[in-house]
Amino acid sequence: MGWDRRTWMTLAAASGFAAVAIGAFAAHGVHDPRGQELLKTGATYQMTHALATLACAGFMALGAVRARHAAAFFLGGSVLFSGSLYAMAAGAPRWLGAVTPLGGLGFLIGWAILVWVARGIDQAGA
Repeated sequence: MGWDRRTWMTLAAASGFAAVAIGAFAAHGVHDPRGQELLKTGATYQMTHALATLACAGFMALGAVRARHAAAFFLGGSVLFSGSLYAMAAGAPRWLGAVTPLGGLGFLIGWAILVWVARGIDQAGA
């Protein structure tokens, strides 16, 4: 499996699917308010960055192949940010929350890469 548009789109779609499933579980299967809040926050950020990963595939279709780096940070950030929130909602120790900001940093790096890549679209050598 190469790290091409097809791969990023497939992973983005799978991440979006998981975000919807977890959001539904938070709304209908969890009764603890703190657990619901953690799951909903994680699902919201995961969905946002699944869609951002799809946008990266669009950037790549325009010739901005460096957008694949942003996709990696978006999906990696989802694993760290949302994954740590999901784990805490399931009862993992609160110290795991120290991982959450690392995922947020991944999101920020991904967005910074897209800013950089977008500046090169429609210019020679983008």
